[in-house]
Amino acid sequence: MGGIAIVIVTYNSGREIGPCLDAALASGAESVVVVDNASADATISEIGKRGARVIANSGNRGFAAAVNQGFQATTSPFILLLNPDAVIQSGIEALRNASELPHAAGAGGKLIGRDGRPQIGFMVRNLPTATALILELLVLNRMFPWNPANRRYRALNLDYDNEIAVEQPAGAFLMIRRDVWEELGGFDENFAPVWFEDVDFCRRAVDHGYWFCYTPNAVALHTGGHSIPQIAVEMRQLYWYRSLLRYSAKHFGALSFRAVSVAVAAGSAMRGVVGVFSQAGLRSLPASGQVVRLACRCALLGRKQAEA
Repeated sequence: MGGIAIVIVTYNSGREIGPCLDAALASGAESVVVVDNASADATISEIGKRGARVIANSGNRGFAAAVNQGFQATTSPFILLLNPDAVIQSGIEALRNASELPHAAGAGGKLIGRDGRPQIGFMVRNLPTATALILELLVLNRMFPWNPANRRYRALNLDYDNEIAVEQPAGAFLMIRRDVWEELGGFDENFAPVWFEDVDFCRRAVDHGYWFCYTPNAVALHTGGHSIPQIAVEMRQLYWYRSLLRYSAKHFGALSFRAVSVAVAAGSAMRGVVGVFSQAGLRSLPASGQVVRLACRCALLGRKQAEA
């Protein structure tokens, strides 16, 4: 399909990349590029069986850096960012058509689970506010999922049967216009190794006067979370909290950032205590302590601490 390239970032994705790549290669896209972040499993072999172009990094450069590599390796005006655990079920021209609408930065499609149901709450979200993140950090969104801040954040009330303007389509199945990617300077590689890089990109696009489109006419089966379990539990929380603080430092005011930092400290301490009684055991305590120290520095000293 003229004008569209597909970029897939892999990390130990050997079990998932086969069906994903088969569907991507059959989509008619003019090029498919896989950027591998030093997988230690059969990922490269599975890619090789299908003859797709692969950029094999010698180390894990992080998701944002790998995305930028993939975009730089293509020339198409529209690039579909696709997770290795997402399998295209439809044509992708609907994403291109939606991305061509005036002032659109790109478009996301419908993600369905193995049960065939749309992944509402994940496939589209509104950009997080400080209040939404604080409620998330303190587990209040899980305890009271229908609170107004959480309903708005997870876009629970949208009409997903129609094409609509949205703020943050999921990066698992997201088409981006090349000119917008270039204007914004690509993904911020400081969000390393993972989390909040796609949210940050959408935030910057919206701040520059763009919007994103959701279209139900492009569909992908998404199993989700294949790479997260490969990260040690204690490192997951460190990466997630650190990226959340970096996002908050970039996009929230000073008082809101300090409030989020306090919530990070409280939430991480709480999870660290709970972790002692879970399978992670005492392994989670050092990471929790590191997060609490970082969050306290941010609360006391301000946003520059999150960028250190």
